[in-house]
Amino acid sequence: MPLKNRVKEHRARMGVNQSELGKMAGVSRQTISLIERGDYSPSVTLALKLARIFETQVEDIFSYEEDEE
Repeated sequence: MPLKNRVKEHRARMGVNQSELGKMAGVSRQTISLIERGDYSPSVTLALKLARIFETQVEDIFSYEEDEE
């Protein structure tokens, strides 16, 4: 998947688990898990919420990389 993320890294820095982060962002623990694994691309709204929670820019959490074929 071309969308890479550093959610797990930021979450660990905050010292919260997936459930706690999910509650802060208004989503389930499963959604956080899927994002961290790269199996789900969050909406723009959710990406912005996570950036606000982590007190950083969206670009510090998510990056888009084209697949080379």
